[in-house]
Amino acid sequence: MTSQLSAAPMARGHVKARTGPAWLILALVCACQFMVILDSSIVNVALPSIDRDLGFTPAGLAWVVNGYLLTFAGFMLLGGRAADLFGRRRTLTAGLVLFSAASLVAGLAPLPQVLVAARVAQGVGAALLAPTTLAVINTSFTEGHRRARAFGAWSAAGGVGGMAGAVAGGALTTGLSWRWVFLINVPIGVVLIAAAMRALPGTRTARRETLDIAGAVTGTAGLAALIYGIMHGTDHGWTSPTVLAPAVTGLLLLAVFTVVEARFATHPMMPLRLLRIRGVAVGNGMLLLFGGIAIAMWYFTSLFLQNVLGYGALQAGLGQTPAAVMFMLIARSAAALLPRTGVRPLILAGSACFLGGFGWLAQTHTDSGYLTGILGPTLLIATGIGLTFPTLMAATTADVPDRDAGTIGGLAQTASQAGGSLGLAVLATAATRTQAGESSPVALAAGYDRVFLIAAGLALAIAAAGLLLPRHRRTTPN
Repeated sequence: MTSQLSAAPMARGHVKARTGPAWLILALVCACQFMVILDSSIVNVALPSIDRDLGFTPAGLAWVVNGYLLTFAGFMLLGGRAADLFGRRRTLTAGLVLFSAASLVAGLAPLPQVLVAARVAQGVGAALLAPTTLAVINTSFTEGHRRARAFGAWSAAGGVGGMAGAVAGGALTTGLSWRWVFLINVPIGVVLIAAAMRALPGTRTARRETLDIAGAVTGTAGLAALIYGIMHGTDHGWTSPTVLAPAVTGLLLLAVFTVVEARFATHPMMPLRLLRIRGVAVGNGMLLLFGGIAIAMWYFTSLFLQNVLGYGALQAGLGQTPAAVMFMLIARSAAALLPRTGVRPLILAGSACFLGGFGWLAQTHTDSGYLTGILGPTLLIATGIGLTFPTLMAATTADVPDRDAGTIGGLAQTASQAGGSLGLAVLATAATRTQAGESSPVALAAGYDRVFLIAAGLALAIAAAGLLLPRHRRTTPN
């Protein structure tokens, strides 16, 4: 019996050339996902060294991080549609070329403005890569168990990339120079470009479609403006013009985008018919919630380790490494279970792990040790993430025609990134208000405990939403 989680057959009008072996395709998409997620965090540890060498202003230094994250999230829907229109290999290769070239410019940057511009370009390259990797999985692995395993490996690669950032950034900055945080991407990018040309088929489409320019402009600008406003909510206050102006502008542009897609676009960038697929609509809503869960786990436990227990940045990264390893192992196990159990049992089991882990974390205080207060609950939460994330990605992209695989990949990645940005802003605000302007370890711990309780509430919402997902049939691996 064929699983409903399997990708749809190749849409008419597509002609596929010879493809590389499955292991090479999977290694390629996992390496690309690892690289783009790694660059979201690897630069954090290097910021003081960058500041000393290039002389950033305090506000300008933040854009070394924000410039990448903003364009990464804002352009992903466009990147996914490009993969559908121009082919997976062409889009993935273009993303790798842009990402690698921008990394070279960033590594050699003589001025702050050059570095920020390079990081913005890196984000655009990453936005081409990330949804295309999902599209490649969706169209290359069509059997239920193989597709689930591919999603598990892809999810693990991204998770490990995010966790490896602090350790790799610290090692490169200390051992060589902050410039190697960027330059290391260049030889890796060259290898991946060669692998993409070898592994991926040169797919062309007989459909004569052009890029939806009006949709691309309004959708991309709307997402970027909204995320920009959200990113500044904690620092400037939610009623500040710095937050309200871009956020309201973003919402208005997204409203225009919806009207354009529904009424005027001949070939819409985001076909609204896809939202009639229950897995797409519900799955993306759950990915928004999941973004808050992930931020609460990785970002705020790192802050707890540093600000409450007194760890250094590198020590905090190492302290979270066991959770990263657990996530990687469980994600692979969930991939093996998914074709047998279906979506709902894994979502509910993951939510139970979130509830237990965040409830445990909320009891940690200044006198809590690492082994009893941090390691146990983070391992439990990492188990939940490993069960939930690949399952959500598989469910969200299931039952989608091949011709829309890139678009759905872009939508899923955008939902996850936007959920992370919104979650960070909301949770940071909750922590700050609980701390009431105090910076003592006791006050900081109280704020972080409030964050962990809110994350437990998000887990309940994910569990409830999981009951709305389609009840996919179970399959036995071939």
